[in-house]
This record gives sequence, structure tokens and C-alpha cells, in this order.
Amino acid sequence: DWIKAIDANMLTPIELIKATVDGMMARKFGRIVNITSAAVKAPIDILGLSNGARAGLTGFVAGLSRKTVINNVTINALLPGPFETDRLLSTAKGEAEKRGVTPEQILADRAKTNPAGRFGDPEEFGLACAFLCGAKAGFITGQNILLDGGAFPGTL
Repeated sequence: DWIKAIDANMLTPIELIKATVDGMMARKFGRIVNITSAAVKAPIDILGLSNGARAGLTGFVAGLSRKTVINNVTINALLPGPFETDRLLSTAKGEAEKRGVTPEQILADRAKTNPAGRFGDPEEFGLACAFLCGAKAGFITGQNILLDGGAFPGTL
């Protein structure tokens, strides 16, 4: 299980970066955005395998991004919290069946727990990613940008 988690959430992205970053540096432009999870900042107790692998990817990127930025190649991560996606709807449906309530009730209850009072819109996520990929985001590198509606309680 550990090997599968590390392969999927750490080694595969690292191999993709290694396969593309030299060409980007030669062209003096590149943007890499890893989409990981809010669990990078606030590990989720039942996701230990994923937490560990994503933390490894984050550490790798932190070092590499400081070497590539001189060539206008940035590497960052977006850390999504709860977004209104098929996965969120599917887990709400499963929980609703177990609890004997509607999926809408589960979703409403979950949304109330977020300071924003809602789930993220996938378009918001896409726009954040597009910004990081743009030419004017060249001074942002090695960052983990949390998109969670304010759910993370810390300052860093």
C-alpha cells in the first residue's frame, strides 16, 4: 500500500517534472503546478499513506523550484480543500445512504463547517491555476497555495 501511494502521489509527479523541466529551462519559460491536497498543510488522520507521499513531493519541489526559477521556470502546488466535484457528490451520496438522509442534507451540513459557508467552485480553482501558469507569475515559486475557503486554522 505504501509503495502504491508513493508511486501515485510522489514518484509519478517527480518523474513528469524530471521529464519536462530541462526543456522548460532551456526555453527560459515553464510553469509546473502540482495539484495535491489541503492535507499537505493539515494531514487527515485516515489518509496517512496519501499524507506521507504528498509531503515527500512537497519537499522535493521546495528544493528544485529554487534552482529552476533563475530560468523563469516555476513549480508550485495548489492544495484544494472541499470543491464541488463529482467526488464530493459521490462521497455525500454514500454517507447519505448510510445515515438515511438525502445527499443534499449531507452537503448542506458539510458546507456549514467551512468558514466560507460553501464548497469551492471548480472555476475558482481553474482560475487560480491559470494565474500560476501565466507569464506574470514568475516570482511565485516553491509555494503551496491553499484553496479551502478559510478552513485551515493556521497562519502559515
